[in-house]
Amino acid sequence: MLLADKIIRMRKKNGWSQEELAEKMNVSRQAVSKWESAQSIPELEKILFLGELFGVTTDYLLKDEIENEEFTNSDMKSGIKRVTMSEANDYIEHRKRASFLIALGVFLCIISPAALIILSAAPFFYKIPMGFSILMGIIVLLVLVAAAIGIFSYCGFKSSAFSYLSGDFETEYGVVGMVKEKDKQFTPFGVATNIIATCLCVISPAPILVAAFYSDAFGICVSVAATLAIIGIAVMLYIIGTVRSRSMHRLLKDGEFTEEGKKKDSMQSNLAAIYWLSATAIYLAWSFLGGGWGTTWVLWPVAGIIYPIVCIIAGKFAAVSGKK
Repeated sequence: MLLADKIIRMRKKNGWSQEELAEKMNVSRQAVSKWESAQSIPELEKILFLGELFGVTTDYLLKDEIENEEFTNSDMKSGIKRVTMSEANDYIEHRKRASFLIALGVFLCIISPAALIILSAAPFFYKIPMGFSILMGIIVLLVLVAAAIGIFSYCGFKSSAFSYLSGDFETEYGVVGMVKEKDKQFTPFGVATNIIATCLCVISPAPILVAAFYSDAFGICVSVAATLAIIGIAVMLYIIGTVRSRSMHRLLKDGEFTEEGKKKDSMQSNLAAIYWLSATAIYLAWSFLGGGWGTTWVLWPVAGIIYPIVCIIAGKFAAVSGKK
């Protein structure tokens, strides 16, 4: 087999276009095209680089009589994990299942204050003891949050088998091409879930607006719970699409899984946790100390409106800090 055929074969197995290979080799696409059509032969330095890039020996590239790939064992010497085709498939399937569980856990967290919001206002309109009503609301909140934590812990335990993907790793021959094909097939579904999630977020305040004109204070509290449910469904759809997409981009080491992307994602995760935990603490403190359970629900829609602004400001700050 000629060198030209081997370059074509290895490039396609890795799922790269001529432009992508040219970029990795720091040459023009025309140069790669000439290599693959046997119009020219790469310089020795480029052949050595091709061997390193494809993970094969230079003997395999240069000797026509060697038909089967001869892989290098540099990854074993350096201690870098080499992900097989089977492991990559297992990881993608694992994250597909986990996406639904993680989405459910987040949904439970989002709707957890709903019962407390409704029950805290109920005594003002129905003959229900205030203390009992609030106690039941808090119990429901804690049960839902506990269930969510249980789900997250289970997903974390299952994900521990793939912890090596959080560090430095390489993929075996053909894995990149397979993952790119799966990502291409998944893209329409991922785009659809994001569009639907965005539309649900846009219409989520509708129950509150309707209740403000046609209902009393208790109806408004119920509408806030409905808004939380709509937002929860939107976030579920977003997470299902995002978790599955992230699993493939993690294997491809692109997008948010570059070094810069990892830092940004970590910052956003920490910000979300701090923000919503703070919002919950403020809501409970305000309600208990002020006793205005019938009005403190307003904190949640306000927090939801402010959160994207906080994310944008934090992102700008991180970008400026990264340039220093």
